[in-house]
Amino acid sequence: MPGGAAVAIWCDVSPDVSEEFDDWHAHEHMPERLAIPGFLRGSRWVSMDGNNGYFMLYEAEGLETIASGPYLQRLNDPTPWSRKMMPHHQNMTRSLCRVQSSHGSGLAGALLTLRLSPVPGAQERLEFWLSAELLPTLPQRKGLVAAQLLQAAAASAPAQTTEQKIRGGDASADWILLVNGYSTDALGALAAGELGPSALAERGAAPGAIARVYGLVFSMTATDRARRP
Repeated sequence: MPGGAAVAIWCDVSPDVSEEFDDWHAHEHMPERLAIPGFLRGSRWVSMDGNNGYFMLYEAEGLETIASGPYLQRLNDPTPWSRKMMPHHQNMTRSLCRVQSSHGSGLAGALLTLRLSPVPGAQERLEFWLSAELLPTLPQRKGLVAAQLLQAAAASAPAQTTEQKIRGGDASADWILLVNGYSTDALGALAAGELGPSALAERGAAPGAIARVYGLVFSMTATDRARRP
């Protein structure tokens, strides 16, 4: 992951507006975000389990980029098209995160996202297992290229913005694992095995972790955006 912070977003989008949603996100919303200094790359993913789930990730230089300044100004002054599309972000979860651990490189077409939290008193044990033992090994495995641990930076979250008010409020994820690869089978096996519910519980994770595999639809870097006419 190129930067030290990220905005991670999950939502559902009704099929009857998904075509316009994709058009808006690719041609206005993502370029708008990547025009903000410190934003490095954006990507949009769709759930591979046949439902209406989306995952969006914006990678940034640091927490100051995503918690204040021009980004916050944009969140409080959405465009007319954004105002139209914001209510269609259903079951929205959004977290401003620091990149706690990042391994591997590149961007492949499939992504496992895992939302989890440590049980009280187990944070250091769980974080050590993930950051020092498991995640560094994943990019060398067949079918996988990169793995990250993100942690929500609650203290950096601004007050509810205009966009959030239009959506009706957002939920937040605590810890987030991202595992990127070119094999959905490899990601599925990981989610069912080493990152499955029983394995996570043994390492200190609370019940209720949410794992999902997504496919890449669109990605853009700040350099790409600067080259657009």
